[in-house]
Order: sequence, then structure tokens, then C-alpha cells
Amino acid sequence: MVSPEHLRRSKAVQRRTGRTFHIATRFLPERVRYPTYVLYAFFRLTDEIVDDEAPGPPDEQRRRLAHVRAAALGDRDPDDPVLAAFAALREDHDIPREEVTTFIDAMQQDVDTARYRSHDDLAEYLRGSSVAVGYMMLSIMDAPEPERARPHAASLGEAFQLTNFLRDVREDVLDYDRIYLPSQTLAAHGASHDDIAALSATPQVRDAIRAELDRTERLYRHGVAGIEHLPADCQFPVLAAAVMYADQHRLIRAQDCDVLSQRPTLTLRRRLSVVARTWLRWRVSDDPTAVFHAVTGIGEPDAGGVPEQSFAVRESQPTRAD
Repeated sequence: MVSPEHLRRSKAVQRRTGRTFHIATRFLPERVRYPTYVLYAFFRLTDEIVDDEAPGPPDEQRRRLAHVRAAALGDRDPDDPVLAAFAALREDHDIPREEVTTFIDAMQQDVDTARYRSHDDLAEYLRGSSVAVGYMMLSIMDAPEPERARPHAASLGEAFQLTNFLRDVREDVLDYDRIYLPSQTLAAHGASHDDIAALSATPQVRDAIRAELDRTERLYRHGVAGIEHLPADCQFPVLAAAVMYADQHRLIRAQDCDVLSQRPTLTLRRRLSVVARTWLRWRVSDDPTAVFHAVTGIGEPDAGGVPEQSFAVRESQPTRAD
């Protein structure tokens, strides 16, 4: 059982480091909201091992990730309140061990991999860094038809992560020497990883960013279409999160897709504004696809399909979590 103190610590972590996610979480019912604080705090604690300002040598990062893995899975006593809270939560909600392992494997991939060649390569990373997160959320929401919800949760998780990648291209280069834009996508538009590393926002780089925005928006459409498979009291919060994340695309396009000169950042006022507009639309129509389109202007409600490299269309194939 998660203690009140562990819950307080977890909530503080989310409030401090995940503003968009924190706003959406506040709309969740208490039965899901409190576990979500714990999940997010665990994700941040693990992520910061590889994204720390002074992360230490790779072997030390791997050692720390192994320590987190063992504590999270109950294979050793946790020595951190966030880990203690997560270990209790995992047992309370029957979160599969495989999803925890897959998530931590992706964090370890950040230690070993700084460039990606194709979307297929990136999909393997996304399976742990974002799809596993979506599946853990389904566990704590107690979705009535989890198998129907899973492909859409996968798409939405990937979309959130890809939006973060597009927003943070400059930061990832400067702070971590990482580039998540696949070299094949860049090459298709006459650009390269060297252009990104040099923070050179050439017309070719901006064209590649536009292509990635379009691809990510197809994932949003597929992900949002599955919100109807979630419990009724969780549908609006997930939709609100999708709208806020997707609104980053408006900022990127307003900068002519130059994410190398400055990082696009939503203000708190803008976040609250789009949530309010989403709520007003939701009161009129409980169709998540229609509301998402009306608020974000992204695509027609029935336009486009999920990209073939997305994990959502590869679920039937064997993965590390099967």
C-alpha cells in the first residue's frame, strides 16, 4: 500500500517537473490520480539517471539503473521513497514486470545510443520509453477492454514522446549529444545528423521536421480514437493531455519548424486555455476524435492512418514484453 508520505513526495515531483502532465492528472478520479503521481515520479527518477547534468560514466549509470530495476520489481528493498511507492503500486495494480523491465531497458538505451537510423530503430526505443508507460497507465485505470485500448494507448504514448523529441531537438543536442530524428527521414529531405548537431535550421531540416509533425499527428489521431475504450471518468483527462501535447505542434509550425534556434514552450496560460476549450467542447460532444480535431485543428477526424513503423501496428509480432 502506498503511504501518504510516499504519495506526497511523488506528487511534488510531478508538479515540479511535468507541468502539462500535472494539469491533466488533476482531472483524473482520485483512484487513478494518486497512482499516476507515483508512476510519474518513478519515470522521472529513472530518466534522470541518464539525463542528470553530471550523470557519471556509462558503467555507473548502468549500475544505478540495475539498482532501480531490482527495487522496482521487489527483488531488493527500496532505499528511496519513490521506489518504495512504485514497488507497492506495482503489486497493488498488477503492473506486469515485463513493462517495468522494458521501460528501464529504454533508459539504458539512452546510455548506449545517441543516434537513430530509421523509424524502425526508434520504435524499439519508444516501446520502452513511451508505450510501456501507456500500458502501465491502462493497468491503474483498470480499462474495461484493455486489449481494445492497447493499440491506441501505444499510439498516444508514441505521439507524446515524439512531440517531446521535436520540441527538445536543441536541448537534446546541447545537453546530451542525442538526436532522435532518424537519419533516413533527414536524408529524404536533403538533411543529415550533422546539420542537427550544428544546430543549422536549413530549409531541408525544416522540411524534415514538418514530415515528422505530420507523422506524429497521424499517431495522435489513432491514439485519440481509442479514448472511448477507457473508463468514462478517465476519458476527458487523457483527451486534455493529448490536446496540450499536440498544441506544441502549433508553436513549432509558427516558428517555421525551426526547433534548433529556440525551444518552443507553452505558457501556463496557453495550457489552461486549451484545456478550457477542450472541456467546453466535451460538454457538447463526448466524441474524443471530434473534440481533438476541433480544438487542435490537426487533421480531419477520419484522415490518415497509423504509421506502419508504429508499435501499435506491430503488437501481434513478438517483442521484448511478450
